[in-house]
Amino acid sequence: MSVLSNALLIDPETGTETRGSLRIEDGRIAEILPADADGIDCGGKCLAPGIIDIGVKIGEPGERHKESFRTAGLAAAAGGVTTMVTRPDTTPAIDTPEILDFFIRRAREISPVNVLPMAALTKCRNGVEMAEIGFLQDTGAVAFTDADRPVANPKILQRILTYANASGALVMAHVQQPDMSKDAVITSGPFATKLGLPAVSPMAERMQLERDMALVEMTGAKYHADQITCRAALPVLEQAKAKGLNVTAGVSIHHLTLNEFDIEDYRTFFKVKPPLRAENDRIAVVEAVASGLIDIVSSMHTPQDEESKRLPFEEAASGAVGLQTMLPALMQLVHGGYMSLPTLWRAISLNPAKLLGLEAGRLVVGAPADLVLFDMDAPFIMDRFKLLSKSKNTPFDGRRMQGRVLRTFVAGEQVYER
Repeated sequence: MSVLSNALLIDPETGTETRGSLRIEDGRIAEILPADADGIDCGGKCLAPGIIDIGVKIGEPGERHKESFRTAGLAAAAGGVTTMVTRPDTTPAIDTPEILDFFIRRAREISPVNVLPMAALTKCRNGVEMAEIGFLQDTGAVAFTDADRPVANPKILQRILTYANASGALVMAHVQQPDMSKDAVITSGPFATKLGLPAVSPMAERMQLERDMALVEMTGAKYHADQITCRAALPVLEQAKAKGLNVTAGVSIHHLTLNEFDIEDYRTFFKVKPPLRAENDRIAVVEAVASGLIDIVSSMHTPQDEESKRLPFEEAASGAVGLQTMLPALMQLVHGGYMSLPTLWRAISLNPAKLLGLEAGRLVVGAPADLVLFDMDAPFIMDRFKLLSKSKNTPFDGRRMQGRVLRTFVAGEQVYER
């Protein structure tokens, strides 16, 4: 039994910030006490449910040189992430119960934080033949996605959604029209023309989302759009929710805090999927998170080695690490007055928990004691070589940031202390 005392409790369920203490027993929150209770003094810093990060890529199997369970777990703990919901875009893809079982056993052996795996939607993520969704569910898959590969054929996706609805499976999709998005590395517009890079219109996102919403309406399936990044797609999402479709949507930290001008010097650490958007798109998406239209914010942690990034912009690999940079990057939205801490925690902890049917994400008696203690004001300069991930491909390198994780707890056990 332990008590975390004298903390500012961030409760996303009630939307409150209150002074108090938490008593932890048997890995769960046993009691909420006054701030002056005896225990481990939190110094008045923020204590919140641990981050549940949907869309984390781990390099095992096949790309362990980019990220292992050990390094991803250490980075997650240092970033206040208590649950990683992992992607199946590994080598080979996680598309059979045998590969998934290996993945789960490795995670349990090594990772200091919770790991919940997603499995591939189609075999080899090729968008042609449905994966063994029922068997993968039985093995432990919490959702199904082909990661950054949209299922191009609507008839195939309709069949998958129909089956997923019957089995209660969650489908997560990448809403970028594949033909329009192929080989594009920047959002179309005057800036893309200036840089001379292959571009894609934001309408590619809206078109794919409109198609998918029609299929969800046909099948009644439970559906999550992994990243909504432009204002053109927001009315489609709003209409789908107004119709009562079982639809949620997410966005990455990079699309909330960066824009297309950040790639002006052809810095490949800023190359992500979808490409960074215009500033008015970024602001629209930030406002959608604040209003609750976009449900979830994630890191979309995608480790890439130096060799794959030290290439011309068009040829370089896409993606950025985010497990350890997520919290300080998002603090700029709080410090900038775009949203409160409880509103932000609704998107990074409570809503992910609800989507996956988890007990976490709440500061209530009986909830798992998966917690993060952080100083929202602590200033520092981001140094990518101090990140615990194997890969160091962060766009925030050298940036002045605010917000430091002080301690992280999983089931009441401390897994990180600064």
